Amino acid sequence: MASIQPVRGTRDFYPEDMAFRIWLYEKIRLVSEKYGYQEYDGPFLERLDLYAAKSGEELVKEQSYVFPDRGGAMIALRPELTPSLARMVAARGKGLTRPLRWWSFGPFWRYERTQKGRSREFFQWNIDLLGVDSPEADAEIVLIAVDFFRSVGLKANQVGILVNNRQLVERQLGDLDIRDDLLPVTFRLIDRYDRMSKEKWEAYAEDIGLDSSQVEGILVILQNDDAWKESDSLIAFFKAVELMGGSEFVRFDPKVIRGLDYYTGTVYEAVDLSGNFRSIFGGGRYDDLVSLVGGEPLPATGFAMGDMVFSLVLDGYGLLPTIQTNRADVFVPIFNEELMPDSLLIASELRKEGFRTEWYPEPTKLQRQFKYADRQNIPLAVIIGPDEMENDLVTVKDLRDGTQESIARSALVKFLRQKLQA
Repeated sequence: MASIQPVRGTRDFYPEDMAFRIWLYEKIRLVSEKYGYQEYDGPFLERLDLYAAKSGEELVKEQSYVFPDRGGAMIALRPELTPSLARMVAARGKGLTRPLRWWSFGPFWRYERTQKGRSREFFQWNIDLLGVDSPEADAEIVLIAVDFFRSVGLKANQVGILVNNRQLVERQLGDLDIRDDLLPVTFRLIDRYDRMSKEKWEAYAEDIGLDSSQVEGILVILQNDDAWKESDSLIAFFKAVELMGGSEFVRFDPKVIRGLDYYTGTVYEAVDLSGNFRSIFGGGRYDDLVSLVGGEPLPATGFAMGDMVFSLVLDGYGLLPTIQTNRADVFVPIFNEELMPDSLLIASELRKEGFRTEWYPEPTKLQRQFKYADRQNIPLAVIIGPDEMENDLVTVKDLRDGTQESIARSALVKFLRQKLQA
């Protein structure tokens, strides 16, 4: 029988992969909580209507996993979390204490072409600040990302956060007579500037209805690195970033616009400055989204970061952590079948005392058992053989250096704690 392969675009998390996921979660949790953010999550399944009018046509029609449930409703595996967040906030209304500082880390699905750094199933960090309409709120979100980068060893010459403002760009495009229905598609055009050849980009501009003078005007906009000085919001934003100590990582980029339709103000995107990888995260201000899903108007800003590109960036800069996959502190081998009950009793007692304890589930050769423990990187072994039983002793072997010592069984817990702390 042929082996059954996993679904295309999904991943198997072997212990070493799971160890990295846990490590990444802990890093994210620490920096999020450092700024006072609370963890939340939403359902993996949502009604397609939640995304249809809010996230953009490409995400809904081309990238979402969609299916009818038995009642006929169209359901989507969540491709992102921001619409769910807006729905949850709208459902509670004024019952939630504002401002809201929320974060989450969980799985998402997008039906798109798999490639390095992109799969159809991925994990994503979402962090959002709702209820405050100020450039300083946007700056806080960006500074959380800066703090996170620093916490994993990334430097400002390796990664950067590029910033723009949609209201500024709307004014610039308005001067080119690009307004109303042309704005969303022009934003998508700008968003694809660095991802398409010059010929394909210009052909796309023509397809959406822009004339040559408008295209030339857009190209001028995309080269103006000083345009942020025309935006009071961006001036205040960069001042706040400076005050909070993040300026080395953050700069203005007129080409950053973000592709999702619900962004309304300042937008930001983190990139690998070597140019070897796709963007690390993206986000921005989305002040209208809560009202679009039935709630009262509520200003909001936040970003989302996927785990796959981020892990590639860490690997590219030699910053992937070395993580011990086995978390056991103590290994209890089975000396022989007659002494198995006594070994199990010791293992149980050690667990009650808080030690993470493994035992070998069959009385095979001790050499084989110790070889297993060594491969699992377990530091200590507690052995009980006939001599130990007769004298109410145990032998503790340090598997790190091969030394061992026989001690009274009553002193075992204290002895192990001292060895593990050394």
